[in-house]
Amino acid sequence: MGTIILIILVLALIGALPTWPHSRSWGYAPSGITGLVVVILLLMLLTGRL
Repeated sequence: MGTIILIILVLALIGALPTWPHSRSWGYAPSGITGLVVVILLLMLLTGRL
């Protein structure tokens, strides 16, 4: 279950990159937030809490 969540979040991280014209003004905030969630989930997986 944790691996599936991790894969989905990595795909969300790639999808949050500001490459589309409507999202260029957003900067790196969406991918930064998604990256933070991925790091937190990785730590939870490594410590066995997920």
